[in-house]
Amino acid sequence: MDRPKRARLPHEAPWWVPEGSFFFITINCATRGPNQLCRAGPGDAVLAAAAHNHNKLAWHCRLMLLMPDHLHAIIAFPPAPGMKKAVENWKHYLATHQKIDWQRDFFDHRLRDHHEIEKKISYILMNPVRRELCERAEDWPWIYRPLDRPPPMLG
Repeated sequence: MDRPKRARLPHEAPWWVPEGSFFFITINCATRGPNQLCRAGPGDAVLAAAAHNHNKLAWHCRLMLLMPDHLHAIIAFPPAPGMKKAVENWKHYLATHQKIDWQRDFFDHRLRDHHEIEKKISYILMNPVRRELCERAEDWPWIYRPLDRPPPMLG
């Protein structure tokens, strides 16, 4: 039986959203369940690509955490190329070079203030503990969390 096809999500921040706003992002692998990300090779490449985008100012990543079949991140995007294109390019690179089969789309939610950001960071960090993949959040190795200051300009 064919599943209903969902419309593509726009992933464009409305004009009134302040530039540099952070978004909670979830990206799933096409096949849910098997460990596709939390292993040497693909996992290392995903985190390295996140760091590369952060360092070249394609986005400002506060946190990215890999789970076996999905990832969560807190990211701000510059106006150009914007969220949709930045994530598409990143996913395409990893699909091509690491053969990661991502779901077609991704989930985003704008974080409106520092309280929401901290709440989502806590949720993300505790995800492997809730799934019983580790005992303490600080033991989880599949994480990118730059300790530097925010880049000078995103746009």
